Amino acid sequence: MGEWLIGTYVFVLAMLLGFELITRVPPTLHTPLMSGANAVSGITLIGALLVAGSGSGGLAALLGGVAVFMAAINVVGGFLVTDRMLRMFRKN
Repeated sequence: MGEWLIGTYVFVLAMLLGFELITRVPPTLHTPLMSGANAVSGITLIGALLVAGSGSGGLAALLGGVAVFMAAINVVGGFLVTDRMLRMFRKN
């Protein structure tokens, strides 16, 4: 029970800190931060692929497959949003 409670505290504090940090970011830094988030999502995708292909059983493969799907959507969507933001700064 103690480990679960500590994990919950860390999760809630990380959410609050993340929210405060993101809301205070100036608009000029959003594009570089989005690119960094895409890199982290790529690492998540690699981890999900490793879990899906680990051969640990049906449930692990199913959850890994779902994680691969969600991480791929996140990576592709992030790159599309970043590309759109970068096109806003181009001179015509």
